Amino acid sequence: MVFFKPRHLGRYRKIAEVMARHGFGAIIAQLGLESTLRLPARLLSRDRAPETPRSAATHLREAFEELGPTFIKMGQIASMRPELLPPAFITELSKLQDDVPPAPWEEVQELIHKELGASIEEVFLAFDPTPLASASLAQVYAAMLPDRTQVVVKVQRPGVEKVIEKDLAIIMDIAGLAQERLPWTRPFDPVGLAEEFAIALKSELDYEREGRNADRFRENFADQDHIYVPTVDWELSSRCILIQERIEGIKADDIEALDAAGYDRQQIAMNAAQFIIKEVLEDGFFHADPHPGNLVIMPDGVIGLMDFGTVGYLDSGDRSNLVRLYIAIIRFDVESIIEQLIRMRIASSSVDQYGLQRDLRRILRKYYGLPLKDISTSDMLVEIQPIIYEYRLQIPSDYWLLLKTFVIMEGVGKKLAPDFDVFEASGPYVSRFLVKMALPTSWGPSLLRNAAGWVDLAVDFPRQTSRIMNRLDRGEVEFQVQIPNINQATKQLNQMANRVILAILVGTLTMALALLIPSLNLTWPWNLPTWLIVIGFVLMVMLALWLIWSILRSNRR
Repeated sequence: MVFFKPRHLGRYRKIAEVMARHGFGAIIAQLGLESTLRLPARLLSRDRAPETPRSAATHLREAFEELGPTFIKMGQIASMRPELLPPAFITELSKLQDDVPPAPWEEVQELIHKELGASIEEVFLAFDPTPLASASLAQVYAAMLPDRTQVVVKVQRPGVEKVIEKDLAIIMDIAGLAQERLPWTRPFDPVGLAEEFAIALKSELDYEREGRNADRFRENFADQDHIYVPTVDWELSSRCILIQERIEGIKADDIEALDAAGYDRQQIAMNAAQFIIKEVLEDGFFHADPHPGNLVIMPDGVIGLMDFGTVGYLDSGDRSNLVRLYIAIIRFDVESIIEQLIRMRIASSSVDQYGLQRDLRRILRKYYGLPLKDISTSDMLVEIQPIIYEYRLQIPSDYWLLLKTFVIMEGVGKKLAPDFDVFEASGPYVSRFLVKMALPTSWGPSLLRNAAGWVDLAVDFPRQTSRIMNRLDRGEVEFQVQIPNINQATKQLNQMANRVILAILVGTLTMALALLIPSLNLTWPWNLPTWLIVIGFVLMVMLALWLIWSILRSNRR
């Protein structure tokens, strides 16, 4: 049973009103919120279309935008779970933007002072109060340190943490209600989804984590001259404020400016693709939001990276599985694709394999025979979304982030160089990874771990066997076998055995008495042996008839 927190009732009512106004009043009513929140019945019954027809997916996006940062982030995260929502909702929620007007400078200034433990004038030589960017969770400012280093200051939006904590508590309550009162939501585990969302959102509020991500990228690309990651000022940074070196250049999608500066766009596109492929296949740690606003082209065509809040993780097993799946896809081998999806636990072993094969073939047939460079990852992704939803393919969030990353980078690459071939860029990395998978350094450690287990088993086997045999000899070992409905089965077996034995006895006695009757003296009056034989014969016949009737009655039951 879910109990609402009285101090949150106002926010509950606001959420319910917004959702009802956008046509989701029926769900609010099914959750039983109308009486608790004292909502008018006319509001919950408002399911009429607005003046201009829009889909339910559009209404949901607009409702989330109206409800603020928590719901905007929830929609963005939900857009990476295509097994939960129909494709139209995934497409619409992907459009969610959290660009909002900046918070008042006085509030931001107070938060910076609290985090730094000193005034802005004491810490910075210069600080521009006009934000470079303003989002629902943070605002970014330009500043200069006393040593004249240009920096950007990312500040958590004042008061946003309290708003998010309240909204997360409400979302958890609503998830509990949905699981309790809406049976159709139970297969999706709404409470578990709410918990996952809470973890993801809270991690975005931790700017120390973002700074550590930047340090890790810098270390991974230390030997790559064409990639630059700004440094973090850890003396001034904290959980709510992040201060990084400011890098400047031309945005990756500003083609005119790149041409005017004389940059080789083909080479930049290749470098950007190799950056993504290296971080995925070699590092297992990738920048999951490489849109043009986070990529700037610096002098000599160096790609500068920004915003390390959204990252993905892939362990060695994930990377091996993804390479095998990639090879199966480019070979158009549908059977191998499905086997690999099951091996990766993306598809259930009980999935309708015939139907999945048919639908995958239908999509891949469109691309068969095309050069790899003419195959659009984004188009293919749009086409497989209905299949993901229909067959409930459980795509891990890091895999979906990876797909989104490739789509973004493909778009950047195509804009930089229309004949850009991402498969050509990935070829050498995939080949090296396949070689690495075949080397003992890849499978050797796992084999050694398993071998160590077998060695331990072989060493312990004689001793353990001796102990078991001694206990068996002393009668100390008991075997317990549990069979469902064993008592009922035993009773039925006893009844069957009794009937068989009774039938044998009746048949034997009846035949014996029948053989004795011709030798009897039937002259009246009968003597005692005659009476006993005749009466015994009649009883056996009656008992045989009763046994037949009992068997027939049992069969009817």
